[in-house]
Amino acid sequence: MKTGQEKTVLAFINAWHCSCRSSFSFLVETWCLMLRPWTFTAWCNSHLRKAGTQIENIEEDFRDGLKLMLLLEVISGERLAKPERGKMRVHKISNVNKALDFIASKGVKLVSIGAEEIVDGNAKMTLGMIWTIILRFAIQDISVEETSAKEGLLLWCQRKTAPYKNVNIQNFHISWKDGLGFCALIHRHRPELIDYGKLRKDDPMTNLNTAFDVAEKYLDIPKMLDAEDIISTLRPDEKAVMTYVSCYYHAFSGKQKAETAANRICKVLAVNQENEQLMEDYEKLASDLLEWIRRTIPWLENRLPENTMQAMQQKLEDFRDYRRLHKPPKVQEKCQLEINFNTLQTKLRLSNRPAFMPSEGKMVSDINNAWGNLEGAEKGYEEWLLNEIRRLERLDHLAEKFRQKAAIHEAWTDGKEDMLQKRDYETASLSEIKALLKKHEAFESDLAAHQDRVEQIAAIAQELNELDYYDSPSVNARCQRICDQWDALGALTQKRSEALQRTEKLLETIDQLYLEFAKRAAPFNNWMEGAMEDLQDTFIVHTIEEIQGLSTAHEQFKATLPEADKERQAILGIHNEIAKIVQTYHVNMAGTNPYTTINPQEINTKWDKVRQLVPQRDQALIEEHARQQNNERLRRQFANQANVIGPWIQTKMEEIGRISIEMHGTLEDQLTHLRQYEKSIVNYKPKIDQLEGDHQLIQEALIFDNKHTNYTMEHIRVGWEQLLTTIARTINEIENQILTRDAKGISQEQLNEFRASFNHFDRKRTGIMDAEDFKTCLISMGYNLGENEFSRIMTVVDPNRMGIVTFQAFIDFMSREAADTDTADQVMASFKVLAGDKNYILADELRRELPPDQAEYCIARMAPYTGPDGVPGALDYMSFSTALYGESDL
Repeated sequence: MKTGQEKTVLAFINAWHCSCRSSFSFLVETWCLMLRPWTFTAWCNSHLRKAGTQIENIEEDFRDGLKLMLLLEVISGERLAKPERGKMRVHKISNVNKALDFIASKGVKLVSIGAEEIVDGNAKMTLGMIWTIILRFAIQDISVEETSAKEGLLLWCQRKTAPYKNVNIQNFHISWKDGLGFCALIHRHRPELIDYGKLRKDDPMTNLNTAFDVAEKYLDIPKMLDAEDIISTLRPDEKAVMTYVSCYYHAFSGKQKAETAANRICKVLAVNQENEQLMEDYEKLASDLLEWIRRTIPWLENRLPENTMQAMQQKLEDFRDYRRLHKPPKVQEKCQLEINFNTLQTKLRLSNRPAFMPSEGKMVSDINNAWGNLEGAEKGYEEWLLNEIRRLERLDHLAEKFRQKAAIHEAWTDGKEDMLQKRDYETASLSEIKALLKKHEAFESDLAAHQDRVEQIAAIAQELNELDYYDSPSVNARCQRICDQWDALGALTQKRSEALQRTEKLLETIDQLYLEFAKRAAPFNNWMEGAMEDLQDTFIVHTIEEIQGLSTAHEQFKATLPEADKERQAILGIHNEIAKIVQTYHVNMAGTNPYTTINPQEINTKWDKVRQLVPQRDQALIEEHARQQNNERLRRQFANQANVIGPWIQTKMEEIGRISIEMHGTLEDQLTHLRQYEKSIVNYKPKIDQLEGDHQLIQEALIFDNKHTNYTMEHIRVGWEQLLTTIARTINEIENQILTRDAKGISQEQLNEFRASFNHFDRKRTGIMDAEDFKTCLISMGYNLGENEFSRIMTVVDPNRMGIVTFQAFIDFMSREAADTDTADQVMASFKVLAGDKNYILADELRRELPPDQAEYCIARMAPYTGPDGVPGALDYMSFSTALYGESDL
């Protein structure tokens, strides 16, 4: 306790403060100089008691250097040089110099402090020396999260008092005036010593005295401060408070050791919990993606054709929706899955955990294989759709052609069987018999001319069968009826011919003119029917050259019309001559040509029809030509874009490959550059979408080839998806390198050296080294490798035994060589601290030392301890620590 004189000085200072505030800071400093001797004396005596001695006055008792040397031996645990026992000044100076030399040997710079000043009893120099000793041996080794000694001690106080209301430690002076800070430190570590709930902020005297008394009685910390002084001083002495608080820190150092161990365990458990969550997320994402692929592939492999063009067009539209809407998110999921997998593996390597092995069938390679099967099914499905559309288009065309020819033929055969079965020749006159015979010959000529049409009908039906036309049964039935009828007509014709020939012998004359008309009119009529059929024939073309060929053929046909008109005039002339003969010779012809049913009116009607169909055919060809020109425009429009986008994608892929192996700036610079690069690539997406739109127009126009480009939409899609995946994967590699660098404490220069070494031995510039290049690289870096040692290293960097070393695997290996990581032994040692050196730990101890979630995590996973020294509820922290660095359950 202070003397009466010291208290009088304090009262004087307070009075002076009331009358002259401008000089207050000087007086406070003067008072602090008076306060420190008492605090420093108490601190020194707390250590000298261990040597069985005490001091009363710092300036006097340290002048001969003997107790000063003894104090240094007690607090350092080391022996100093043998002291001089003489009483002379030179002996005292020698002893003090030995003490000062020892202090200097501990890395302390003693500024302006000499042995002479200490021997002469210089109070200021003696107090400065004692403060230097306190800083070095009581405060300097205090460090929390790599802070300085003072900051570390302050941070320790803030953390310990954080749960206590009305306590806010910000410094080592006014933050302690109410005494609650000292009480909180004691209660936090020894709650049974103080009833903290009964303390009041407005009663600092009680709080300070309670703390000082309890600390002296139960913690062996002497009273280095006076409650009245602290309350009465506006700003308590910082060095005195620090000295006193440092005694609290050392008194609870054992508890601090347990806290350090708990922090290490929390860190390891947090890493393990995070890794387990990442594994679960990977498993779920992989399962969902594989399930989607499993559901999608059967849909793409379903090759059940539709009967109509409309139904197949709907299938094509569904496929477009799949490519445009359903697949892109899955591409992103697949890319994200690979990124998550790489990040997880990096974190496992950095935390000295074994590599993550997904469940069977969920490896990245399994997903890539399934994805490859999906894309193969896609390609086959799209090709099948387009082929089916071509087939249905061809079938519709053939079916329409079949119906037209069949209708024309059926119209021609209508009534022919009845006509051939007539027995009119039995009662006919000679001239009528002659006429019937000639008529039958004309019919046979007409029948032979229709033979080609019947063969065409049969050929079209056969082609429809070969192309699997959905209405083939009705086509076959109609074709069979036509063929059966045709055979019947042939048989009836032959039978009637034989009958007429038998009768011919009885007939002598024939009207040659009628016969000539019939013979010329029938082929001409057949030609007109064929011309009408050709002019009305539907056509399907896919190129301008094909439509130009049809146009050329049509022009050639039109060129034959003048000759055909001459033939028509000649045939009509024959009919006119017949009419003239009938009129001249009054022949009874019953008004009709007995040899043919074709009459001049019918010829003129059909001729007019041909003349009408010619301009209609002209218009159809013109429209088709315009459509083909538009198709050609669509082809060129698509090709112009594809020929730019395709090389652009290839160039970007090559640039990304170069970026991934070059060194320009820090990893953060590279990451920023890559993200800007990624943004420029993403901004290119509208051009891809525009090309998709042009591709859709081409498909809707049923354009199946494009000679202006070698790039298909499928090539562009795959290239674009690979580009997005590659840039995302490259960014992830840089992020993993940053993660590796920060976790391992590797400098940018070291990373650059690693990259330079890797690039030098990556002779093929592929971003990987083979085993021989990797071995040469290690030898060049000073490794003395035998075959066994190199095999061991290869199992680390190449666990899948592929014979290659990626840059990420290389940098992980070099990082492990250059940095330290937590080990199972370190974690086990930390648990041993929390357990109080026992071979087991109790649940209550875990809950007391660890955060609630991590404590329960350990309790749920620790096996019961089975050793002979165990107690009920004992948990085996040793096997748990080993398991943390063993094989993962996932």
